[in-house]
Amino acid sequence: MNAHLHHPETIAGIRVPDSQIARAATQLVRDKEDDLLYNHSRRVFFWGALTGQRRNLRYDPELLYIGAMFHDMGLTDAYASRALRFEVDGANAARDFLTSYGVPERDIEEVWTAIALHTTPGIPEHMRPTVALVTAGVEMDVLGIAYDDFTPEQRDHVCVHHPRESNFKEAVIDHFAQGTIKKPETTFGNVKADVLALKDPGYRRMNFCSIILGSPWPH
Repeated sequence: MNAHLHHPETIAGIRVPDSQIARAATQLVRDKEDDLLYNHSRRVFFWGALTGQRRNLRYDPELLYIGAMFHDMGLTDAYASRALRFEVDGANAARDFLTSYGVPERDIEEVWTAIALHTTPGIPEHMRPTVALVTAGVEMDVLGIAYDDFTPEQRDHVCVHHPRESNFKEAVIDHFAQGTIKKPETTFGNVKADVLALKDPGYRRMNFCSIILGSPWPH
């Protein structure tokens, strides 16, 4: 991919972390992800940071950046496991990356949790800012949640520098499907079950109540 990255230091009023670890994360993600996922991950950071700014949350921009940039790494061939949820694969990739830089365990755990829970609605917003804001960024970019809480200027500025492809909605669903279709059991209890229900004609949802009723317990 690109050997050198050239992005404005500030987009929509949000300063991109410029530390050694942030620059290394940017390059790694740029090398491993295609344009759609890379631009999506960058947008997630800006939406998350703008949300934090709007809510007056105190957060570590570097941790938020790493969480946003790695949140979909589990969809790539380089980091996909055979049996774990793709969210956990991405979280593990971020953990290994941060560990290699000697980042404190508490910070690593925060980033790991932010990535692992980013498709589990209803929980992250009650957790530490990094966790809450990664999910907020994902929900804005994929689902359009809180779309009108951002100004048109903010939306336009972010998307000028990190464009949404003309078919982004369909294409991102395809990316989710490609990342889960070989391990459908990992979609049980999370939103990616909807992806496979749409994209895989042979997919059959696991049913929570059927599992209870079919368990080996006599009653």
